Amino acid sequence: MESVEKGYGGPERRRHRMFVTKNTEYHFRDEVCVAVRDRKSGRWLASHLALKRKLAGSVRFQGRGCAVPFAKSPEVGEALFFGLGGRELVTSLLCAIERPERNLVLEYAAGES
Repeated sequence: MESVEKGYGGPERRRHRMFVTKNTEYHFRDEVCVAVRDRKSGRWLASHLALKRKLAGSVRFQGRGCAVPFAKSPEVGEALFFGLGGRELVTSLLCAIERPERNLVLEYAAGES
């Protein structure tokens, strides 16, 4: 029997994504960062500059440290870019893009006001 996920050909309906760097997880609902977690300690970071900000795109680093911004969804090997709603923020490079486990979504959703 074919799984629903493999057989579904419509638009993406899942709203949560997790962008993972070496030290940090950035949790998104749609295009807004709703939670940031330190990977080593597992603690949620309540005052991170990315929180409640919309993702503007990605940054790809080329030779000699040249940073090239893209107005598209980031890929592994690129950095997240936040340009509006505060100081510009470029994260370290992504090592993974995942779906957060349900229990994590419930944890940070409980902390929202």
